[in-house]
Amino acid sequence: MTYTINRMFDGATFEEVEARTRAALSDQGFGVLTEIDVTSTMKKKLNVEMQPYVILGACNPRMAHRAIELEPHVGAMLPCNVILRAVDGGVEVSAVDPVASMQAIDNPELHAVASQVRDLMAKAVAAI
Repeated sequence: MTYTINRMFDGATFEEVEARTRAALSDQGFGVLTEIDVTSTMKKKLNVEMQPYVILGACNPRMAHRAIELEPHVGAMLPCNVILRAVDGGVEVSAVDPVASMQAIDNPELHAVASQVRDLMAKAVAAI
């Protein structure tokens, strides 16, 4: 089982894909709670140069609330990370597959919620 939902954007700029990703996430009810500019962090902490790489911590509040009701410790696995990274010829977007990430938790009701979140995330990635 793959653990991410991926999409490649050939010839697109990083800024364009980032804006489209944020809009597509919002359209599916996700907000971006956290943002990590990995490129800048690696430069600052390790003096390492790397292509643009950003991690967006996306959360659908309704789904997160339901998951926490079912499994209070699940917050340790939230939010759903979406990465954008520059690659040769374009930008790749990879979103965590919530079904894959929740497999460690033995709770069928939570797995159903994760499946719903995966569907929303897949729609968002497809709409970018």
